[in-house]
Amino acid sequence: MINLLLPRNFRTALLLLVSAAMSVALASPPSLPRPASLPDPAFPFGSAAFRDVAQTSYRTVGLSGSFDAWLSAAYDASGVPLGSGTGNLAAALDARAAILQASSGDARIKLERDTAAWAHRFIKKAIPKFSLERGFELANVVENGERQCLAQSFIITGLLQRAGLQAGIVMVWANPAGKESNLGHMVTTVRLSNGTDLMVDASDPAPFVHHQGLLVKHGSVYSFVRPTYSADDSISGYRLADRDTSLSVNATAPLTLTYIRSQFDYYRGERAIGGVLGTGVGKATPAGLQQSAAYLTRAIQDDPQNALATFVLGHVLARQGLRAQAKQQYQKAAVLYAREGHVPAGVAQAITALTQAAGNS
Repeated sequence: MINLLLPRNFRTALLLLVSAAMSVALASPPSLPRPASLPDPAFPFGSAAFRDVAQTSYRTVGLSGSFDAWLSAAYDASGVPLGSGTGNLAAALDARAAILQASSGDARIKLERDTAAWAHRFIKKAIPKFSLERGFELANVVENGERQCLAQSFIITGLLQRAGLQAGIVMVWANPAGKESNLGHMVTTVRLSNGTDLMVDASDPAPFVHHQGLLVKHGSVYSFVRPTYSADDSISGYRLADRDTSLSVNATAPLTLTYIRSQFDYYRGERAIGGVLGTGVGKATPAGLQQSAAYLTRAIQDDPQNALATFVLGHVLARQGLRAQAKQQYQKAAVLYAREGHVPAGVAQAITALTQAAGNS
């Protein structure tokens, strides 16, 4: 959790409230490359949507070239073929999609699971290093051979969609041991043809994991849920996190592409050099905080329902000395978390701390 620095005299900070509707430090953010409007939620490898996300990453770091071409070359060099091993990556994925289309019953389910396990093996072989600081950026996957949960899930999902599987991405708020985080991880989910879900996580040695808390799409909102696992690692149903309400698998869906794009901007803000986490220099700097604020603001513009981005922007505003705006930002985040069915302890603690500071000033 990011440390929140509170002022000794909160009354002075409250004078900034009148400018809360204004961007203040965010009024003139750095120029940021923006992706085009995309269809939702499909982004199979080779599609315009997949390429657009990758090109936004390339523009962000100033890299030229094609991520599709790099991934195809990585497949050729990996020694982890799909199916017969003949042809390039696109041909192998299309061939698998054709075989799946012609399959049914248990044979199809086995093929779906095998394809998901192949994607897990391929990503771990082709991109061997893991980096929280840089690995979320697809351009850094290319330049440094580094991956992080969002980048690896985006690639795996795109590959599986091209191979004919119903795949998407969900957030994780409780790991296999039940330890909670503030939406600290992302994984690929596959909807098998028997109507169950399967979690694919390249951060784990085994392909199929049992995360205990997920954020999924449920109706028109995102929802915190607890999955119910079967002996074969698949998910047979869900329960709303803080309510004794069951959900069928079909009542849930992966996160939208809008949310995924928002998360790329979230991580750019979280991991900005000298930003809210002090990445790269060991402390926050004014320029770094401005960069964090700019990307987190854009993450919220991309998807106003992104509670995590809304919450962490509050931290940035607090570090910038804009305490009144920070308090408002935390309150907005609390509303989003409550609507989604679970309020992480850190969110409530931040709001309580600011309220107490106001009362003691």
